[in-house]
Amino acid sequence: MAAKILALLSSVALGACSVIGIRDGTEEPHYDVIAQTGPLEIRRYAPRIAAETTVPGEQSAALSTGFRRIAGYIFGGNTTHASIAMTAPVAQSSSETIAMTAPVAQSPAADGAWTIRFFMPAKYTMETLPTPTDQQVRLVPVPSETLAVLRFTGSTGAEAVATRQVELSQALAATEWHAAGPAFAWFYDPPWTLPFLRRNEVAVAVTAKP
Repeated sequence: MAAKILALLSSVALGACSVIGIRDGTEEPHYDVIAQTGPLEIRRYAPRIAAETTVPGEQSAALSTGFRRIAGYIFGGNTTHASIAMTAPVAQSSSETIAMTAPVAQSPAADGAWTIRFFMPAKYTMETLPTPTDQQVRLVPVPSETLAVLRFTGSTGAEAVATRQVELSQALAATEWHAAGPAFAWFYDPPWTLPFLRRNEVAVAVTAKP
């Protein structure tokens, strides 16, 4: 019964975000722009923590499933029953609130699966974050890293992301940086946000060319 109530509350609160996104007042991981070439930014991110899950299947469907699975964690599916603060508040069963953050990250995993991440608010440590009750959700430390990032709006589908990743690679070739791993995607809004209002990004870890 508790699981059904949690799922209902999550759906109501997510629906309250409507089609206009969740970014108003939403915390984002801190970064410094250390170089810029046209629309391409080279960003330096500090260490942070992510809640992540791995979902098999088609890319867009995996993103939607992963989004809702991790939303369940921050809506109270954890050992302290902490719930999220969003546009429309949900009933809280403790004094602690896990705030919604952006972006949601998606990267390829093994065997055609996808790893989806929510970054946790900066005030938390691995010791102070509540443990997920869903064993498919895990907390992972993310070390500091330098990323090349290209922003875009519109579709978050596999074809659109692949096209932007090609553009990212082409833009990067003209700089003093080169890719140090596979590209991945970041989405700053829920899947139902109107495409032209979305903030999406493709990114890749980079190192300076010798």
